[in-house]
Amino acid sequence: MAQYLMSVLDDRTNSGTDEEMVAIRAFNKQMQADGHWVFAGGLAAPGTATVVDGRGSEPVFTDGPYLESKEYIAGFWVVEADDLDVALRLAAGGSKACNRRVELRPFLEG
Repeated sequence: MAQYLMSVLDDRTNSGTDEEMVAIRAFNKQMQADGHWVFAGGLAAPGTATVVDGRGSEPVFTDGPYLESKEYIAGFWVVEADDLDVALRLAAGGSKACNRRVELRPFLEG
């Protein structure tokens, strides 16, 4: 089975509503029961980020997000799916549950 990253795209500064959180928990339980669940998590607001650049002789730490954008990744799922069609179906379910757009990307195999 291939693994996919489903990133939740958000343009709001608030967390999910109570209704959305109920739907997300139900979606998560269904993915676990169906054997697609690997890992998931919500992320703190972009303003809490720190960019770390360790390419030089000393690491450089910069407060704030890597990119300034209207949208940001608010959370994610890592799922396993037999093929892209199954992964797309899971992403559609995740989008519906969290009431946000979801970007689907496969992990590189290797």
